[in-house]
Amino acid sequence: MTVPGARRLFDHHEFRARHLVDLKGDQHVTVCFPAKDEARTVGVIVDHVQRQLMERVPLVDEILVIDDGSVDDTDQVARAAGARVEYTAELLPELGPGTGKGEALWKGLAVAKGDIIVWCDADVTNFGQRFVVGLLGPLLTDPSVGFVKGFYDRPVDGKPGTGGRSTELVARPIIAMLFPHLAGIVQPLSGEYAGRRAVLEEVPFVQSYGVDLGLLIDISERFGLDAIAQCDLGTRVHRNRTLDQLSPQALAILQTAFTKARIDAPGSAVATLLRPGLDPLLLKHIERPPLALLPVGRYRTRFG
Repeated sequence: MTVPGARRLFDHHEFRARHLVDLKGDQHVTVCFPAKDEARTVGVIVDHVQRQLMERVPLVDEILVIDDGSVDDTDQVARAAGARVEYTAELLPELGPGTGKGEALWKGLAVAKGDIIVWCDADVTNFGQRFVVGLLGPLLTDPSVGFVKGFYDRPVDGKPGTGGRSTELVARPIIAMLFPHLAGIVQPLSGEYAGRRAVLEEVPFVQSYGVDLGLLIDISERFGLDAIAQCDLGTRVHRNRTLDQLSPQALAILQTAFTKARIDAPGSAVATLLRPGLDPLLLKHIERPPLALLPVGRYRTRFG
């Protein structure tokens, strides 16, 4: 794929799991899945990683599922398939309650044992080892890479496309306006990415769906754009969300962008989303601090 202005592009075909094992050395790799009501898909995904990247090729050391309040059997299915399951509501309670995708990622980082963390969404229906291998490849072959963002083709109703509705209608325009240095990121909202613990612990995590954009902004600011690589992961198929599910995501993305750009606009911190026929939805922009700021041992001695 040709991407104007993009740097450090890789393709998952460039990497082989067995070769990466040799480069991994004594580094510990955790694959983490934030999940809420994903019983239909999470078991197949965990089983695939277990069989292909732990038993067949020892590239992954830990599979971690962070259950963020599921009401189905997500936890049981994931555990039966071989994952270690933790619950957002039960982790680090002394730091106060929280929920949302970013909260699950932040607490997953806190309790993961890995030196390198790979995050993947748990609703993918065509999951393959390329998602993990492709994200690990740049990190294990180039020590200057600290964070890898995945991108892929996302077909809708069998028709190929490049990004989702929130990406094209919200994230890409807001990046063009406020963060043009990130314009070369193919899919800024993709849920598949990986990073070194030493990098990830130095940046805050937005609790909500603004976490994906927030990490890009903060990592590029803290470590430089050249610390970020991208990898083409092929094709990704997952469930498509309805517009009433996407509008809260869009608002969270806007709140994150305005906050990171230090724009003091009404609704940047707290906003009420009003939609015809639906109850008002209050959204707050909340960030968890960099884990490196927590007192040493508060979480590592408990989970590490």
